[in-house]
Amino acid sequence: MSTATTPDLTTKQRQILRYLRQNAATKTYFKSRLIGKELGMTAKEVGSNITALQEGDYDIEIEKWGYSSSTTWKVDA
Repeated sequence: MSTATTPDLTTKQRQILRYLRQNAATKTYFKSRLIGKELGMTAKEVGSNITALQEGDYDIEIEKWGYSSSTTWKVDA
């Protein structure tokens, strides 16, 4: 897990990144709706902020995986 600061990220993006880092060791797939529920955000907020995390150089890889009832993200630590 990287302890580097992420000054280029918004507060919401840092929250999502922290959440994914903490949970990626035991889980691979995450739904925007469920991430939002955990962090007090809407699924739409999660989706728009995860896009910025996909483009950055972080210690996890995020891939858009499915679109059923909520976008699903595949996360590899």
